[in-house]
Amino acid sequence: MSDNNGDGDDYSATVLGSHWFSGPQETPQQTLVQPQEAVPDRVEGSVVRFGPGVTAALPAPFPVTVEPAVRRRRGEWRRYTLAAVILLAVLAYLAWQRYGPAIDVRGVTVATADPQGPGCDSTADVVAVVRTNGRPGTLTYRWIRSDGTQSEQLTERVPRGRKEARLHLLWTFQGRGTYAAQARLQLVSPGQRTAATQFTYHCAGQG
Repeated sequence: MSDNNGDGDDYSATVLGSHWFSGPQETPQQTLVQPQEAVPDRVEGSVVRFGPGVTAALPAPFPVTVEPAVRRRRGEWRRYTLAAVILLAVLAYLAWQRYGPAIDVRGVTVATADPQGPGCDSTADVVAVVRTNGRPGTLTYRWIRSDGTQSEQLTERVPRGRKEARLHLLWTFQGRGTYAAQARLQLVSPGQRTAATQFTYHCAGQG
């Protein structure tokens, strides 16, 4: 149905059914379901099983006993202690032998093998005896002769346990006559020491 208004515009109205004015439909009230108490499905001896696939802990098939700690006898502890002390003493001795004090010179003497001195056209054997403390090491020395000559610097290796080192000087004489000779050992290291001996070369010859 339409009427003409003063403006001359067409106007139309639509009648809505009553179902357009109804509110949202009521939903049924939700009901909370209380969980039922779990009930085991079977009982096997002292083991209760709940539901399929769930296995409770099985009791031990035999009693488990824990043995008390055995107390060691006093004699065993003493034996172990004595062995440890002996081992430590041996290790300390070996360490002292290897890393202990170095070689030390206690004294030096020089003499000829023949107290009478060399004869005509012969060689005098002059021997220096160096006394040490028995430790391993190296002696450094030189020989000085009374004729104005001297040797180069020499070395002598002293092994462990040896308390004496013998150093030799061979001095050769030739010709007729008499010569008062002196041989001197100069120890350079360890420490500085000097020792000397005197002897006479005598060769009368034939006139």
